[in-house]
Amino acid sequence: MPFLVSHEQQHKLIDFVLLLHKWNKAYNLSAVREPEQMLVKHIFDSIVVSPYLKGELFADVGTGPGLPGIPLAIMNPDKTFHLIDSLGKRIRFIKQAAHELNIENILPIQNRVEKVLVNQPYDGVLSRAFASLNDMLQWCSHLIDGKGQFLALKGQLHEEELNQIPEQFKLVQSIPLLIPSLNGERHLVVVAKN
Repeated sequence: MPFLVSHEQQHKLIDFVLLLHKWNKAYNLSAVREPEQMLVKHIFDSIVVSPYLKGELFADVGTGPGLPGIPLAIMNPDKTFHLIDSLGKRIRFIKQAAHELNIENILPIQNRVEKVLVNQPYDGVLSRAFASLNDMLQWCSHLIDGKGQFLALKGQLHEEELNQIPEQFKLVQSIPLLIPSLNGERHLVVVAKN
């Protein structure tokens, strides 16, 4: 599903990569070291989810250095993203990135996802390289109501992992994703509460 990226968005995404590359040297925020690889493995791999976002309020759980939340916030200025991570150095980086890149539609939250208090249920809960599907659903169940969806970015998708979805949840769909220049499989697994 193609989508347009404006010049301003392109510049912000590239500036985010450069900032991540700079901070990565001191804070070890990502195992990916080269900016060109970050563009493919972090940016393309994040924004490919954009067309599947339904609603306005999203939680990015185990966001690390803001992935996929920051690229998605850049692509979707009309949506709000709460970026949740338990490590202070990652949250400090996210705050700095938001400040330097003038991204106003994110809220960094330093906490374990199980302990996050929810005033308003999220429309979607995003995860990328966070946990098994089963663990994600158990730990994040309180973040959505019957209308929200879990959106898990996965590499290879194993039938066994899908079969372990707890019975209070249902698999809505599994979507194969095509990421330019990325070797290997990517899937978006969409799950809802029964």
